[in-house]
Amino acid sequence: MLLSFLLFFLLNFPLHAQPSTVSDPTVSQKVVVGADRLFSEYLHLIKGKRVGLISNHSGRLSNGTHLADAIHEHPEIILQVLFGMEYNIRSNDYSIARDPEVSTDPQTGVTKYSLYGQHHKPTPASLDGVDVLIYDIQEVGARFYEHVNILGFTMEAAAEAGIPIIVLDRPNPVGGLHVDGFVADSSQFYTFGSYTAIPILHGMTVGELAKLYNGEGLLRNGVKAELTVVPMLGWNRSLWYDQTGLAWSKPSPNLYNLQSVLAYLGTCVFEAYNISEGRGTDRPFEWIGAPFIDASALAESMNSYQLSGVRFNPINFTPQLKPHLSREPELSGQVCHGVEVEVTDRDRFEPYKAGIALLWSIHQRYGDQLEIRDEVLLRLSGTPRLITQLRNQTPLSELLASWNQEVEVFKQKRQSYLMYE
Repeated sequence: MLLSFLLFFLLNFPLHAQPSTVSDPTVSQKVVVGADRLFSEYLHLIKGKRVGLISNHSGRLSNGTHLADAIHEHPEIILQVLFGMEYNIRSNDYSIARDPEVSTDPQTGVTKYSLYGQHHKPTPASLDGVDVLIYDIQEVGARFYEHVNILGFTMEAAAEAGIPIIVLDRPNPVGGLHVDGFVADSSQFYTFGSYTAIPILHGMTVGELAKLYNGEGLLRNGVKAELTVVPMLGWNRSLWYDQTGLAWSKPSPNLYNLQSVLAYLGTCVFEAYNISEGRGTDRPFEWIGAPFIDASALAESMNSYQLSGVRFNPINFTPQLKPHLSREPELSGQVCHGVEVEVTDRDRFEPYKAGIALLWSIHQRYGDQLEIRDEVLLRLSGTPRLITQLRNQTPLSELLASWNQEVEVFKQKRQSYLMYE
């Protein structure tokens, strides 16, 4: 009897338990994205329909199949037209030749329109014969990452044409808790940098943003889309992308990994300056520098601010043209001195505040050596307030607090559109 009990116990309660997913921050349950639910629970939305697809290289099923191919090969669906970015819809390699405004997708033979050039919004002619539109793009959590603005333009076009639009939801790779940065001014609406009044870090998924655009009447001319969001399963607002169980695919060629994305949310602003933001190195957006900067002095200054979850280390680097880049990076071939943005606690780190603090510090030290492309800075900030504050030498604490009130208003507004806990 005792032997039988011991055998039962060992078989059912092993002494070496399986490792806990709680103790490993990079392991979690598998998240199911909207695209992987489209051909099962939501097939009725597209069965027998002529489909227009807005996507890029990230629009793939969990088995690696691109959504365009899955739709094209389905016997009960017609892939009518594709809308992508400036490159082949399956590629994020900047070194390949850009597609023209209108091209033919070689895999499916379907016409593809670029929404990255002259037209960010599908034209009525391009939507001819379409019964339903599908949007499926992995974005990165920032308003200036153009795909959330493409979302607004395509919803607007769908509403005007009377075509239903389906948004297939994907994770916000940095989670859905952190909201920060300037809310775009109305003078900057309907551009690649800001379709409407949302903060730079919106803390939402594309599905939630689509519901916000629609529910708050933010589409132009008062139109409202016939919107369906296919939600994810297993995602929650505290999950980072490396906790979702999903394979990583670079959202853009210079966003190598989640660490690059997190830094990008704050340091992308340096694209407007004669300063290297690390493109053309192995650490884009994590290394910031220029030939005229004193690396040690800048690092010491930044660390004195005691910003949460980050340390700034002095660094020297030389940007160079890399195979995946379409052009020479800023300061290519020049030795740059600056700082490495080392995130020590990503849950406490505030990337946008860190990026603006770094920009402010460089302005204070090297203002007379800076060349600023105002139109780029305006696109990235969504407001002329940042340029004005930097030039007026607004105290750093005042600058970093200047968007707090509008962010709080936005957080209240977005609450009813959040789909996940």
